[in-house]
Amino acid sequence: MKAKIIVMPKKTVLDPQGATVQSALNHMSFKEISGVRVGKLIEIDLADGDKEAARKKLDEACHRLLSNPVIEDYQVEIS
Repeated sequence: MKAKIIVMPKKTVLDPQGATVQSALNHMSFKEISGVRVGKLIEIDLADGDKEAARKKLDEACHRLLSNPVIEDYQVEIS
């Protein structure tokens, strides 16, 4: 199995990296681009098995290490 974890700043948290990217794009004549948010994508290989058990483990890993739950949200996709 493979898992993808998408970690993004919470909507209520200022995203200075996203603002910097948006400003740079606007200076490069991409004026129609707005609302840029920058996050991270983590891909993980998993042993085949129970998807729900894997999701529980990944949720724990996200909460404890892969994200900062105070300022970030995460989404887990397993295929």
